[in-house]
Amino acid sequence: MATKVSAHITGTVWKIEVTVGQVVSEGQTCVILESMKMELPVETPVSGTVETISATEGQSVSQGDTLLTIA
Repeated sequence: MATKVSAHITGTVWKIEVTVGQVVSEGQTCVILESMKMELPVETPVSGTVETISATEGQSVSQGDTLLTIA
């Protein structure tokens, strides 16, 4: 079952640090969001393989939006 990684704040996707198919470890930074001129890392809640990336750099996201999934 895939685990969704969601935005914890409303902001802009500043940088995506992973690629589809990449193996990630729990706690690894996968996306960096920018909000109020601060860069805030989004970390993976589980270890696994990046299955999909739903966001693009420069995209505005709201709290709770899915950024990527890990299988």
